[in-house]
Amino acid sequence: MGICLSGGRFGRIHCEKGVVVNLRSSAAKILVIDDDEIACEFLQEALSSEGYRVKYFTSARRALEEESLSSYDLLISDIKMPGMDGIAFLREVKKNWPEMPVILVTAFGTLETTMEALRIGAWDYISKPFSPDAIRKLVKKVLDMRQLHAHQKEKRGEKSDTPQFIGSSAVMVEFYKQIARVADSDVSILIEGESGTGKELAARSLHLLSERRDRPFIPVHCGAIPETLLESELFGYEKGAFTGADKSHTGLLEAAQGGTIFLDEITEMSPNLQGKLLRFMQNGEIRRLGDTKPRQVTVRVVAAANKNVDEEVKKGSFRADLLYRFVVRLHIPPLREHKEDLPLLIESLLKKMGYAHIRVSDEAMEMLMAYDWPGNVRELQNVLKQSILLSPFGIIQPENLPDRIRRKQQDALPLPPLEMAEREQILNCLNATQWNISRAAQLLDIDRKTLKSKMVKYGLVRDTFSGS
Repeated sequence: MGICLSGGRFGRIHCEKGVVVNLRSSAAKILVIDDDEIACEFLQEALSSEGYRVKYFTSARRALEEESLSSYDLLISDIKMPGMDGIAFLREVKKNWPEMPVILVTAFGTLETTMEALRIGAWDYISKPFSPDAIRKLVKKVLDMRQLHAHQKEKRGEKSDTPQFIGSSAVMVEFYKQIARVADSDVSILIEGESGTGKELAARSLHLLSERRDRPFIPVHCGAIPETLLESELFGYEKGAFTGADKSHTGLLEAAQGGTIFLDEITEMSPNLQGKLLRFMQNGEIRRLGDTKPRQVTVRVVAAANKNVDEEVKKGSFRADLLYRFVVRLHIPPLREHKEDLPLLIESLLKKMGYAHIRVSDEAMEMLMAYDWPGNVRELQNVLKQSILLSPFGIIQPENLPDRIRRKQQDALPLPPLEMAEREQILNCLNATQWNISRAAQLLDIDRKTLKSKMVKYGLVRDTFSGS
């Protein structure tokens, strides 16, 4: 297994079937599955020392037969096991307990295995060997995220209009993982991406997944506010600081104390104001206009840009030293790079707009898949709204789509014979495997990444017909 049990065994009390008893009856219940009993004991000891109630099995099938998994708060499973492996176990869990968090561990990880595990619904993935501290931190993060999701469901009660990221493609899963990894840190973050990709949504996700979630989240659209007004809005001012300042005003940085401030379109900020923001990010101090006394403020800065920031630095319109204050840079993929998410995204947008009964015809879906979406998700939402208004029969047909999308399909050259044959072969394999991408890739003797790329190229989505 490659796990080192350094430092000897942890103190614990054994009961039947490897159950660890602890004094905290309210602690989370965790089930561990690994065909190596030493690895099970290692995890049991590492986690029970934190007060978790831990039980283990050396067989996934036996765990499913003997346990009611709904009573657990978290499952941890090895991937490479005889009989039912971790991926098959994960599928079974997600079929019966879709909300159950599962962490997969393995010493034989590959990119394909990782992506498959995350696509099916694993909450996280860790490679062996790992330290007791590493697994404890991961377990705490997953349980905290689960608790947050449960809290948000209770708090919402009714249907929420807040948009959510939708998509299970490899690029989006990787983006979700990046958000989860940095959300609970205090570092400043720059989110880069094209217009309409959801940069503010990403910033809100970072805030909600952090310990700052109960503190303010304040968005500021730098490009929409004149420079002089933006400075007073950010830093505040004292009475008499300028004409019309008849009372003191708390700035947005102060108002966000303990929380997150989101600076959208930060590249539109003037160089002078960039310098003042830099000083704040360096020492946490602000000075209101008209005041000589500095104030200490603890705020996490998350910014967004739809321009190429490195190019803006080269042009001299954005300060390099301010850019370097952002410890993490996240890039949101444009919609054209994960068009395989379109059907699910469309379904979700239609539901949120109150049109769950509206269907998109296969021909219209092919046109939507062929379009490059320069306006990303925002453009997609507007296209759906327009198409619904023009569709009298509860189904969106090609003639209901905007001209630019129909022209894209009409202007496309027909596929060469070899590509037509390849498309037909891929579609046949997908249908034969009930659209199981891993199995279809095996039949075609290509990897999953290549197959998904070809599916996007040929506009293949579930329920695509071969035309026969």
